[in-house]
Amino acid sequence: MPKDEFPDYVPDDGIAAAELFSGKEGLTYNDFLILPGYIDFASKEVSLCSPITKNLNLNTPLVSSPMDTVTESRMAIAMALMGGIGIVHHNCTPEFQADEVRKVKKFEQGFILDPIVLSSDASINDVKRVKDTYGFSGVAVTDTGNLGGKLVGMVTARDIDFIDDFGQSISEVMTPRDKLITANHGVSLREANQILQASKKGKLPIVNENDELVGLISRTDLKKNREYPYASKDSNKQLLGESWDGVVHGSTQ
Repeated sequence: MPKDEFPDYVPDDGIAAAELFSGKEGLTYNDFLILPGYIDFASKEVSLCSPITKNLNLNTPLVSSPMDTVTESRMAIAMALMGGIGIVHHNCTPEFQADEVRKVKKFEQGFILDPIVLSSDASINDVKRVKDTYGFSGVAVTDTGNLGGKLVGMVTARDIDFIDDFGQSISEVMTPRDKLITANHGVSLREANQILQASKKGKLPIVNENDELVGLISRTDLKKNREYPYASKDSNKQLLGESWDGVVHGSTQ
């Protein structure tokens, strides 16, 4: 059909974007419809992975604004799980910003290299304080109360659920070392996850040759990894989160 004979004719499959925007008229979203075109590949083969810095890529190129009404830890976690990233606002103290980013990092991890650790002298109150602060109550127990101390046990919510005396020592309720399933330092993340699945435990302590605690793996992180395959993570398999210090100082992970 000659185009000059029918100047108002629009083909059934629409017109190209270049032709649509080549005129001088302004257009709004109500002025046209975007029609899907033919593709010779499956949608699952499409990758939206985009670089946000020279060293970081996002599976979903979406960033939430560093505004105090938009992004704190909850938004940053949601964005990272979906493959984007959240920038924590700077209308607060540096300590608050660091704490918000810390919450993002601890929400989902591979190897937990800085786990919360208690000593056997700690009380159930201390475990509840960890739960109120970080949202979990599965805590490794070492002889020093620090990472790097000898592993002596684990305490979880199931150990303290029906105890009324919050001043009671966790050494009386924790699962002792001889009943724990552990993995040796140097184990791969895949191997550690397999051990965790086979053991049906909530946490897997990682120990070195001296039986000193060097890390931890959590079952909840394993489930989150399955449920959110496109989550934005760093080299330690922790969720990406950023804090913004302003135009002068830039941003930090």
